[in-house]
Amino acid sequence: MKISAQRAIAHDAPASLERRRAERADLVVRVDYQTVDEFFSEFARNINEGGLFVESESPQPLGTRVDLQFKLPGSDEPVQVTGAVVRTSAGSADEPSGMGIAFGDLDTETRQRINEMVRRLRSPNRRPRA
Repeated sequence: MKISAQRAIAHDAPASLERRRAERADLVVRVDYQTVDEFFSEFARNINEGGLFVESESPQPLGTRVDLQFKLPGSDEPVQVTGAVVRTSAGSADEPSGMGIAFGDLDTETRQRINEMVRRLRSPNRRPRA
């Protein structure tokens, strides 16, 4: 019942987390990340100003610190951030298995790049190409 407990945590999350969840923007990009012990390469499925969802058959445990690197569409410079696993999903008809990773402290430039991309992704008239 580990999954049920994790889903209950996400279900009982504060309204601010639910608000962010509703505002995700679809984005498929390769994400390289590492924990203290391992290196992984997976795909992000969506992003918002505070984090992203990484599809994974073996999500990391809640609270795991990860160093992320990914490229935003239209940019040659990779985004490098630190984050933490704040949600996991075993997968369902609505969502693949994976983990929600909240970004840690972002420098001003990185935050601006991510925020601008999320706004463009949400715009109905502009869809950046990966």
